Amino acid sequence: MAINNGGGSEEGALQTVLYMWGYLPGALPQRTPLLTPVAVRVPPCDYSWNDVCGGGCGFAIAISESGKLITWGSTDDLGQSYVTSGKHGETPEPFPLPTEASIVKAAAGWAHCVAVTEHGAVYTWGWKECIPSGRVFGEPSTGVSLEKDVPGRHSQVSTEQVSPRSQGSRSTGGTASSNSGEESTKRRRVSSAKQTAESSSSSDDSLTAFPCLVTLNPGIRIASVAAGGRHTLALSDTGLVWAWGYGGEGQLGLGSRIRMVSTPHLVPCIDSSYYSKDRSATLARGNMGSEGQTFRVPGSYIKRIACGGRHSAVITDAGALLTFGWGLYGQTLPRLLDSPSLDNLRAKNISCGARHTALVTEGGKVFCWGWNKYGQLGLGDVIDRNIPSEVIIEGCAPKNVACGWWHTLLLAESPT
Repeated sequence: MAINNGGGSEEGALQTVLYMWGYLPGALPQRTPLLTPVAVRVPPCDYSWNDVCGGGCGFAIAISESGKLITWGSTDDLGQSYVTSGKHGETPEPFPLPTEASIVKAAAGWAHCVAVTEHGAVYTWGWKECIPSGRVFGEPSTGVSLEKDVPGRHSQVSTEQVSPRSQGSRSTGGTASSNSGEESTKRRRVSSAKQTAESSSSSDDSLTAFPCLVTLNPGIRIASVAAGGRHTLALSDTGLVWAWGYGGEGQLGLGSRIRMVSTPHLVPCIDSSYYSKDRSATLARGNMGSEGQTFRVPGSYIKRIACGGRHSAVITDAGALLTFGWGLYGQTLPRLLDSPSLDNLRAKNISCGARHTALVTEGGKVFCWGWNKYGQLGLGDVIDRNIPSEVIIEGCAPKNVACGWWHTLLLAESPT
């Protein structure tokens, strides 16, 4: 269904349309993958779409024009749907947060969510290990305040670079199969939103379904967030990137495969990002080329961030796309993605799924690549792609994209 985006009935007005493809079992009555983009119906109560955020374990979230967080879908039979609205649902519904401030950005990982208010505050809920610090609030649906500090978490942000010598890594690195991780994820014991904050945080394997306010140092205002399998990135209003959570595949971009970072750390995106002109030799690993010469990636700060299952991506202000984490090379520092299909194109928006990535360029083109078992690349088949491949959608102008674990959402505009 097309959603009016404030254009009224005037000639030349644009409609905001939300497309979806891939596998989202809680929101698809037929329970089968969508191999090509289809439109998503508008939520009730006069809500209209403003932004989209991919969900992980079978759910999706979006932001309404009034600044409300909208959730729909379910997760699995273990009850992980409580990560979002506390119940299964094919119809998008508002999710109550313990703040009256408008939500401007949000992200959903496998089983945790993150949201940013208009004041730069960050709320997160879901897996306990994904919550770095802050205050846990009571059940959102009741409005009861059960505010408490998250046990075992530091309350201050650390800006120091993580050293691999300070924390050993037992990770198998970038060549490891992600299947075992996904299966162990599905087997995790979960708890529902009906439990108290105390019981929700009593076990490392349980969920804390209550939103937690992340504590940052004074003066730091977060403008955007991204959530992955077990890690989170946060982008400040000055273009700096902060990371926390699991980093065993280098997805935190801190220069090592540290298994767990419990406080937000600064990611050296621009300073670490160099590339060689010898594309065939390095394919964006940033190593020295045949002439022994490297070049600085265009840009002076980061404007977009994205987290996948075990990989991450960021976009510089000059439109350069940097990736790090599990993948072809498993790099632990941000490196330029130098693909022939992206020549002369500037990246605008980026999103990462379990093992796939979607990109919208400044010219309005959509590219997807990676794992495609459920049609999450939107290319009409289930064939994996190692390089960015263009997704053709006629009659609309793509604006933003969001990947879930097995699905992809696209926000676009079309003439009325």
